[in-house]
Amino acid sequence: METENEFVVSASARIAHTQYQTIVTSDNHTLIADEPADIGGTDTGMSPYNLLLASLASCTAITLRMYINRKMWIVDEISVNLQLFKNQNGILIESKLAFKGEVTAEQRKRLITIADACPIHKILVGNIVINTSLQEI
Repeated sequence: METENEFVVSASARIAHTQYQTIVTSDNHTLIADEPADIGGTDTGMSPYNLLLASLASCTAITLRMYINRKMWIVDEISVNLQLFKNQNGILIESKLAFKGEVTAEQRKRLITIADACPIHKILVGNIVINTSLQEI
């Protein structure tokens, strides 16, 4: 029995002759991705690693805000700080959460669980299949 795939979102990237500068589009939004100058890029945008962490950080913050709002907890600001490390076992992402507001120890513990339930976190730790093929430009 074949599994039906549900479309979620699309993105595209185009690169020309400016060293590593890439125009990325998704829906009605455009951004520039690049590599740092010290590895030959022009440093005009975030690197793919930066974009990956930015996606996880923003998804985590949004998921936490949705949960906090639904619970009507008094939290003025949510901060999500991520660091990516490479080691002999693969990749480690350290995630540090901080909250400005009235958050109890029990609520903080629950918010860690909620942070790990954000959709991008689930994608990164889940089963991912990437099918790559050629198409005409």
